[in-house]
Amino acid sequence: MSNNILIVGATRGLGASLKELYSKYPSKHIFATSRSNSAPEQKYSQISWLAGIDLSKPDVGQKLVSQLPTSTKLSTVIITAGYFGSESFDSPDWEKEVQMYTTSSIAPVFVVHHLVKANLLGEGSKVILVSSESGSITLRHEKEGGGNYGHHASKAALNMVGKLLSLDLLEKRIAVGLVHPGFMRTEMTKGVGFDKYWDEGGAVTPDEAAQSLASFIDTFDIEKTGQYWAPRGARDIGTAESVLGENLPTPLQLPW
Repeated sequence: MSNNILIVGATRGLGASLKELYSKYPSKHIFATSRSNSAPEQKYSQISWLAGIDLSKPDVGQKLVSQLPTSTKLSTVIITAGYFGSESFDSPDWEKEVQMYTTSSIAPVFVVHHLVKANLLGEGSKVILVSSESGSITLRHEKEGGGNYGHHASKAALNMVGKLLSLDLLEKRIAVGLVHPGFMRTEMTKGVGFDKYWDEGGAVTPDEAAQSLASFIDTFDIEKTGQYWAPRGARDIGTAESVLGENLPTPLQLPW
């Protein structure tokens, strides 16, 4: 299998950290996407930037495939790009919700569809969809209350998308995984005021999350396709012990 890795959403947060991490291995070639129409400055020869890849646009799949060499075989695709718009019951936001659902749970279907139809993914390839523990209905608990409808529900929808993709791609032996990479200290979580929970909630840097996610991806295969995992275990999932019990393993398979 090739060592070509596609990271969708590689300019910031977890995607940027994964790009830097994989760039340390000369045997790997990274295709990294940017929403901007101009690619960032190039530091590593084994990175190819794909510009103008916007998961809120209906042509995102076609645009992505058009920039990849037709002879490319991708060993791993990691879709990390996301958007978090804060809401409450008293102030739901229609536009924010549409953007969250589109980015998190609609676009991945079209990205994976076009990659498979272009024969860029095949037997042994892995597709990793970055979800969140917030998409687990079982883990939702009165302890954390309601609100943030678009964010939580779009991740639950992404989990269903990943499960359905795993069934559609099983015959092709393409493994599809859903992951909660960890509660991270990013501009996204800071932007919705979650930085006040960073210390108490055990938030980690994107670099730390990238390390544990990459290690998990190494061991992920067709036997785990369609499953939902937390590579870092329960350490930053506030409701895990109250819902699932104590002494939980790492990695932790999460409930839907």
